[in-house]
Amino acid sequence: MDSFKKILHDHLLPLLPPDARSLDLQSLVEVPEDLSLGDLALPCFRLSKLLRRSPMAIAEDLAARLVLPPAFRRVEAVKGYLNVHLDRRTYARSLVQTILELGDRYGASEFGHGAKVIVEFSSPNIAKPFGINHLRSTNLGACLARLLAFTGHHPIRLNHLGDWGTQFGKLISAFRRWGLETELERLPIPHLLSLYVRFHQEAAADASLEDEGRAWFARLEQGNPEATALWQRFRELSLAEFSKIYARLHVSFDEISGESAYGQDMLEVEQALTQAGLLSESQEAHVVDLTDHGLPPALIRKKDGATLYLTRDLAAAISRQRRYEFRRMLYIVGAEQKLHFSQLFTVLRLLGHDWASACEHVDFGLIRFKEGTMSTREGKVIFLEDVLDRAAELARSIIEERNPELPDKETVAREVGLGAILFFDLHAKRIKDLVFDWTEILSFEGETGPYLQYTHARLTSVLRKAGTLPEQLPDLLELTDDAEFSVLRRLAEFPEQVQRAVEKLEPSIIAKYAIVLAQDFNTLYNLKRFLDAPEPSRTALLALCAAIGQTLRNALSLLGIAAIERM
Repeated sequence: MDSFKKILHDHLLPLLPPDARSLDLQSLVEVPEDLSLGDLALPCFRLSKLLRRSPMAIAEDLAARLVLPPAFRRVEAVKGYLNVHLDRRTYARSLVQTILELGDRYGASEFGHGAKVIVEFSSPNIAKPFGINHLRSTNLGACLARLLAFTGHHPIRLNHLGDWGTQFGKLISAFRRWGLETELERLPIPHLLSLYVRFHQEAAADASLEDEGRAWFARLEQGNPEATALWQRFRELSLAEFSKIYARLHVSFDEISGESAYGQDMLEVEQALTQAGLLSESQEAHVVDLTDHGLPPALIRKKDGATLYLTRDLAAAISRQRRYEFRRMLYIVGAEQKLHFSQLFTVLRLLGHDWASACEHVDFGLIRFKEGTMSTREGKVIFLEDVLDRAAELARSIIEERNPELPDKETVAREVGLGAILFFDLHAKRIKDLVFDWTEILSFEGETGPYLQYTHARLTSVLRKAGTLPEQLPDLLELTDDAEFSVLRRLAEFPEQVQRAVEKLEPSIIAKYAIVLAQDFNTLYNLKRFLDAPEPSRTALLALCAAIGQTLRNALSLLGIAAIERM
């Protein structure tokens, strides 16, 4: 609709008094929900105060004097609104032709002007399982990076591994006590998880184990050869396992590093805090007092000399700005870390880093079990790999039941299962908690990823049976009834929805748009005979079908979901 809004703006402006011509009328133009009220509407209420006339009088005056090109059918004044009706055949041809010509770039823009945006996401902990709880950050971050790239930004996908901290001292202690080389080689992550769980069970009865764990981490920070060798081995085995999951999710990164990479940078951070007079001692620990900023003290180094997440994140942020000179940095991390990021950004500002205002915590809700939250310490973890496997198995069983002759069933089953999981994660606003439920997450009915994939397969089936469309569409497309025009208006919304999703950092906007577009097509499919319609309606309907398919494909691509052609 934007091009038609621009035409309307250009024709209205000369009709206004000179002192009112600075108004951006295009931004005021609305798209009425009710088709009977026109295709575009200019509310004249804001003009009323400026022109000192009633909105109804302004609308009536503009309607009487406005002369528009043939693409506009009629103009009318209704209760203070200037309602504009388009010539539907002209509009249909313009929109469908635009979508088909732009193809995979329909909805894209150069809004970002190449600005570098660091997107830190996924960030699993070394030596711990890649559980279903890691899905949110991984999936949301990958989707936001795709949206940023689609709108002309330069996203830098960064995986900041949790590979440092006291927990590694505990794990080293546990492995030295109870670890088995054969199990570490055979099932590295499950074995390390079992050791971590056992450590905390034993420590509940023997508090000295906690001291032992802290002592081993202190040795690791000091470069102890045995501690370092075990830590490196745990890290390498973990990365090998993580890479398998990322391959299945179709997720990649521009940089994979960890907290351990910032040893020297952490020392520089502490020196800078000392020189700025910000570092003080409290109960033998080093802290930054943030009382004046309404925050508790920021702990920089514990009394045993160990560094913390905050120390490492300060060092990482300063290093990234130095290396990348980013315009913006997004941390895709759960809402439970809100305090951590408030402290991080405040300390950065206190150090004089003005770019701290470009750092943002993109928070999200938790994935919960019906019986409670997940805990690595207690061993209550669902492995994401198991979820992916089970989803693929369910999809395969449905395919065997409905279409046993489908080519390449294994690939289709994997992608449909993955689509179910990714859409489950993205369909709700990111701040909402999600309850993990096998029945819901793997449902293949209703507002789900498989529903979108099935709709896309139905679209491609129609076009496959129809043969090729003419290279040049007719000057006018016979898409004039309300059902057809409603779908056209939905297609026209896509670029705006993409823009909204980027501005709000909210992938659910695209997920919900895709569902509504798919529902619109399926409703139209039940009303119209696409293949048997007489000309020129047949060509128009098939062109509309191709435009819907392209737009749905673009939405699915942004969501990371495969557009299946046969199901």
